[in-house]
Amino acid sequence: MPSTLLVYLHGFRSSPRSSKAVLTGEAIKKLSTSEHPIEWYCPQLIASPKASMDMVVQHIDCSKHDRLVVMGSSLGGYYANYLAEKYGCKAVVLNPAVRAPRELESHVGMLTSYDTDEPYDFRPEYIQELTDFQVERISNPSRYFLMAAKGDELLDWHEMVDFYKGAQQLVLEGSDHGISEYPEYLPQVLKFIFPQ
Repeated sequence: MPSTLLVYLHGFRSSPRSSKAVLTGEAIKKLSTSEHPIEWYCPQLIASPKASMDMVVQHIDCSKHDRLVVMGSSLGGYYANYLAEKYGCKAVVLNPAVRAPRELESHVGMLTSYDTDEPYDFRPEYIQELTDFQVERISNPSRYFLMAAKGDELLDWHEMVDFYKGAQQLVLEGSDHGISEYPEYLPQVLKFIFPQ
């Protein structure tokens, strides 16, 4: 019985309750069968990048699965690069922050979480922790699927397209950082993860 572990990593100051995470999780649960079980793992990430990755790596290493797939949105896409290179698995990245230390340097300080308004302390040392997970170049583009929106108001889609050169790419005209039209494109994501 081949089993899959699908790890979904949300974006900066976001949560497993983000609309893309919820939609993907629901679709994955429908695809999971007793013959081909799929474990859905979408944890609440911690402000510390190191603590977040330690938690996720521990879960992956303890999980019984034949196949691993990682998915990530924004900062989660940055983490997905690291995990895909570490484990040699498939990755789906949605408007990923390919240079997260640079993007988040100006966000150091007390923030709030988008979904809960809970205080979120993003410390200066977290930039160095992020830097430790930087992937300079993906080793096997065929393992990656990029969804990038030209209308992303936070990150540069040109940089994403360039970073994932040779990978399967879905570049959206317009849209936004959160990819409002994500439900329309979810079937393509699932097709990449589970090719028939």
